[in-house]
Amino acid sequence: MGKGKGKLISSYRELEVYKLAMEGAMEIFRLTKDFPSEERYSLIDQIRRSSRSVCANICEAWHKRRYKLAFVSKLSDAETEAAETKVWLEFSLNCGYLTEPHFYRLTNLYSCIIGKIIRMIDNPMPWLIAHKSEKNSS
Repeated sequence: MGKGKGKLISSYRELEVYKLAMEGAMEIFRLTKDFPSEERYSLIDQIRRSSRSVCANICEAWHKRRYKLAFVSKLSDAETEAAETKVWLEFSLNCGYLTEPHFYRLTNLYSCIIGKIIRMIDNPMPWLIAHKSEKNSS
């Protein structure tokens, strides 16, 4: 089980990075309701998809903790989706759909999420589940 500051974590939903990603995705969902309808099948779909994908990839990574490379790969996918979300936020600002305060808050949030994901990628061992053969040999 992964550890967060001395506390065992039993679900991806307990991960701070997941909670932040969910917060960001839900805020993006609420804000994009006010975007122009002509953006429905382009910008709105793209930013909602990428922000939700961060959450989904963190969940998938959590369930692949038996395999270091698979775990890191899914976290890498989460990182790139978070970076993509930042690009869509920039488009949203430049098109006049987001206010600067919303843009800066969400951009900073996704920078924080990316930082947390990178720290997990750089040090995956505390999060991995040991195989039975590894447990028996210790």
